[in-house]
Amino acid sequence: MKKVIIADDENAGRVLIKEYLQDYPDLVLIAEVNNGVDAIAEINKFKPDLVFLDIQMPGKTGFEVLNHLEEIPKIIFSTAYDEYALKAFEVHAVDYLLKPYTKERFKIAVERLNGENEKLGALAQSIFMEDTTYPTRVLVQFNKKLITVKCEEILWIEAYGDYSRIHTVGQVYLSNFGISDLEKKLNPQLFLRVHRSSMINLDKVRELNKYGKSYDVTLENGDVVRVSRGYMNAIKRLLI
Repeated sequence: MKKVIIADDENAGRVLIKEYLQDYPDLVLIAEVNNGVDAIAEINKFKPDLVFLDIQMPGKTGFEVLNHLEEIPKIIFSTAYDEYALKAFEVHAVDYLLKPYTKERFKIAVERLNGENEKLGALAQSIFMEDTTYPTRVLVQFNKKLITVKCEEILWIEAYGDYSRIHTVGQVYLSNFGISDLEKKLNPQLFLRVHRSSMINLDKVRELNKYGKSYDVTLENGDVVRVSRGYMNAIKRLLI
């Protein structure tokens, strides 16, 4: 059984999806909403496997909804406007249904559900990187799921090849983006690059120890991060 939520501001759109879902007993509808704000609340509450997500909705658009989810389900976008199709596929949605669509087209979308797990990271994190504001949460991989981590809980970020490892108290998560991308995205008043391979949360610094001409930063959990010479001017923000 897979849990399904429908988010569509048009009653006719919700009715049509429910009608077509009757041919798929393994897809069980658990909630339906007519606006973006309720979509966020219901998806975070029920953690569905699949969401049929309209793009133009009151409160939040479909793309904005994804920015506020704790876990990212599989997404099939639906809309009456074809100008969003390119963006939907660029962020690797399972499919994009242009209203009005037939039962045969709906079937194609459902059949695409299998084998889409590897695309979820690109879907959610691409949308996260497109947001022009400093995020209060970031999307990370954890146990084959995507979850959100509050930025205030991040201790430090470590380069990991083309990816990054995000350290919190007691847990390390993987981000699909490199440390330089995250440096550009995160609030510079909170996060400081101190090494080519590391960035710290200034609110989590416990100690700053000098060794010769360099420094080590000790964080609240005891992790120690070395400050490289190339970033010495940056660390002076901690000195009074």
